[in-house]
Amino acid sequence: MSYLNTVPLVWGLLHSPDEELRSTFDVNFALPALCADQLRAGTADIGIVPVIEMARQGLDYFPSTGIACHGPVRTILLISKVPFHDIKTLATDAGSRSSVMLSRVILAEKYGVLPSVISRPANLAAMLTEADAALIIGDAALALDPATLPFETLDLGEVWNKMTGLPMVFAIWSGRKEVMLPEYEKALIASCRYGLTHMDDIVRVESRGFAPDLVRKYLTEHIVFELGPRDLEGMKLYIKHALALENRVQQKEGISA
Repeated sequence: MSYLNTVPLVWGLLHSPDEELRSTFDVNFALPALCADQLRAGTADIGIVPVIEMARQGLDYFPSTGIACHGPVRTILLISKVPFHDIKTLATDAGSRSSVMLSRVILAEKYGVLPSVISRPANLAAMLTEADAALIIGDAALALDPATLPFETLDLGEVWNKMTGLPMVFAIWSGRKEVMLPEYEKALIASCRYGLTHMDDIVRVESRGFAPDLVRKYLTEHIVFELGPRDLEGMKLYIKHALALENRVQQKEGISA
């Protein structure tokens, strides 16, 4: 994925002094939704993809590393110009399908609404012109200060954690079963751990115009890269809720048709 929050995962693949590790994969970058499409098309073997896409495609996954949070995630923001229980239209950034589905799960289960969804570029003002609420994710969300926004704002990682008592896993290394070999998982773990021990280098090289202190706090306090049993428990619960909601929406649309 091309978002800042995946940089530590691939830092070793790109920068490790271990030549064998650097040559294990041919690394390419794309938005998470496009990573999922490449796996579906067979133009990529393994990708860090939205968890919901892993489930939809029936892909295998490595349980050791991914993109998760144990509280506020900072870069998955639901921003609304109306009270959340009054949202009828939601503009979403098409970059991540897990975040879009998480927003729908939270709105349905916590606020009792199933808004219609439109996909738009990540421009908050334009999105709120067309819809009651907007989902801003990734680097575009990091550019916003939620405390200064004149709108109702939810950090969806924090909301999920409070609703379930479990972590939220947004993306995980996935692929077809035949390519998900132990040696590849070992390489990806090594890459991640190399990145986590070279955070100073990551902050210096990959700040992307953000304040270095903001980048460091985001990558070390908000994002969890090494996954454990509770992360996977949270991931499986999210998939259960997400697929149940998809089925509910499809039934509703079928009745309407």
